[in-house]
Amino acid sequence: MSIHNPVKRLFLTLTEGVYVIGVGEGDLGNAFTATSVMQASMRPPLLAIAVNPENASYPLIVERGVFCVTVLQRDQSALADLFGNHSARDENKLCAVPWHAAPSGAPVLDQGLAYFDCRVVASHPAGDHVVMLAEVTGGDFLQPRARPLRYDELGNMDGSDELLPDHLGASRGDDDVRSNEQ
Repeated sequence: MSIHNPVKRLFLTLTEGVYVIGVGEGDLGNAFTATSVMQASMRPPLLAIAVNPENASYPLIVERGVFCVTVLQRDQSALADLFGNHSARDENKLCAVPWHAAPSGAPVLDQGLAYFDCRVVASHPAGDHVVMLAEVTGGDFLQPRARPLRYDELGNMDGSDELLPDHLGASRGDDDVRSNEQ
């Protein structure tokens, strides 16, 4: 795995998992790969996910207000690729894998490590994504002895090496830092 973009290498130091977000239900279900998932609160249990509003799944989350997070296992980078680099506009990705509906109706991949069933409670614009805050309404282990897949293990599968800038900070910000150091 050779990553040339220094900003991408920096972001890979943030230990993130790899997840498949299931949305909708039945024939209107879909799923996509995400790495921007985090626990936001303990009481009540809340998760935050970042979703690209251009994603084919985004309207399903907005319409239904629920989603499931399936935590991928270490050896499931092919699933991350399937759900991250193929569009529901072109194919039904869920036909390729065994899955079941969570109590919310959202798809859960049967071979994941664990899942979280979630209900959206708020959303906020965040650059080219929307951060959705959701209450965890259920979940369970699917393969309790497995290790989760980490984002840094995917290399540049998501193409972010080209999306991220080559350097951080604007000239104004650099001047502000220098003036604070004096």
